[in-house]
Amino acid sequence: MFDIGFWELTIIGVVALLVIGPERLPKVARTVGLWVGRMRGFVMSVKADVDKELRADELKRIMDEQVRSTGLHEIAEETRETFDEIAEETRESFDELNKPDYLVKAMSSEEEKNRSADATGNKPAVQHSAKESPPTKASDTGGPTTKND
Repeated sequence: MFDIGFWELTIIGVVALLVIGPERLPKVARTVGLWVGRMRGFVMSVKADVDKELRADELKRIMDEQVRSTGLHEIAEETRETFDEIAEETRESFDELNKPDYLVKAMSSEEEKNRSADATGNKPAVQHSAKESPPTKASDTGGPTTKND
């Protein structure tokens, strides 16, 4: 803090001895020592307070970062839950499609459509799967095949 060497202290001591005198010099030196000690204590307490405040600010900054990152964790968790729900719904849909009851119901509803069309005298519409294309020639329908076709 102060750069006071040996020679500076010697000069201060000689001047104090001449000004104060030898009778009061020990008492004044004790009082000055107490005041210097108090000042050092005050400076140390101020330093400690400043350090505490710096640490508190650092902790607040870290906590704010954690609060902000907690929001990201919540978003990630909500997204994960949503994906899990979608996966579960998809699994249920595939399970439902793979059930024999579903296939039987689909086939029976097609047969009912054909029966109702027969009862009214209308010819039922032939349905083709996506893999098959509708017949275009007589040879495709199973009719006689000729070389000219």
